[in-house]
Amino acid sequence: MEDSRMSDLPEDDVVDSETEGPKIAASDELEEALREAAQALEERDAEEAEATEADEAASPDKMTIELLAQELQDLKSLHEEKLKEFEEQTEQHLRLQAEFENFRRRGLKEKQESFKFGHQNLVKDLLSTVDNLERALEHGAQNAGAEGKGILDGVELVHREILGALAKHGVSEIEADGQVFDPAFHEAMGQIPNADTPANTVLQVLQKGYAIHDRMMRPSRVIVSRTPAADEESIEVTGNSE
Repeated sequence: MEDSRMSDLPEDDVVDSETEGPKIAASDELEEALREAAQALEERDAEEAEATEADEAASPDKMTIELLAQELQDLKSLHEEKLKEFEEQTEQHLRLQAEFENFRRRGLKEKQESFKFGHQNLVKDLLSTVDNLERALEHGAQNAGAEGKGILDGVELVHREILGALAKHGVSEIEADGQVFDPAFHEAMGQIPNADTPANTVLQVLQKGYAIHDRMMRPSRVIVSRTPAADEESIEVTGNSE
C-alpha cells in the first residue's frame, strides 16, 4: 500500500534523505568558518589600531616636544630662582648669627669690665687717702716722739687695711723705683744728671702709680736720670718723696 503511494509521487517531490543531511552539515560548518574569519579580522584590526595608538603615544609630535621643552626650561628657571633665594637667605642667616655672636661677646665683655672696673672711681678716691696716710707716716716717722708712736701705729694699721682691701679688688702698685722709664706706666716730672746710673732710669718716685687688673689707673710720677754734660756734676738721689 505504502509502496503504491510512494510510486504515485512525482520524482521531483521525492526527498533523498541520504544526500540532504550532509548538505545541511556543510552549510553550518561554512557559516562557522566565516564567523571565525570575521572575528579574526576584527581582532587583527583592533590590534593594529592599538599598535598605531601606541606608536603615536611613543612618538610625540613637534608641538608636544616644544611644550615639554618649555616646561623643562620653566622648571630650570624656577630651580635657579629658588636656589638663589636659598643662598641669599643662608647668607643673611649667617650674617645675623655672626652679628648676634658679636653682640653676645660684646655684652659679656662689658659685663665683665663693669664687674672689674665698676668701682674704679671709688678706688681713685681711696688712693688719695692712701697718699695722705703715707705722707703722715713719713712725717710721723721723722718727727713723732714717744707719745705719738701709738697714733703712728694706728695710722699704719689703717694704711695696711686699706691696701689689703684694694688688693682684693685687683688694685696693685706699679713698680717704678730703679726701673727703666716706661711712658706707658711712668710720668716723668724731671731729670737729674747721674753718671752712675743708665739714662732714663727712675731715681725717685714722687707719687706711686696704681693699676686695677690690667688697666692703669694713674701713672707713677717720677724723677729719671740722664747722662750729665761735661760741665755738670753727677747728682745722686737718696730716698723717695711720696
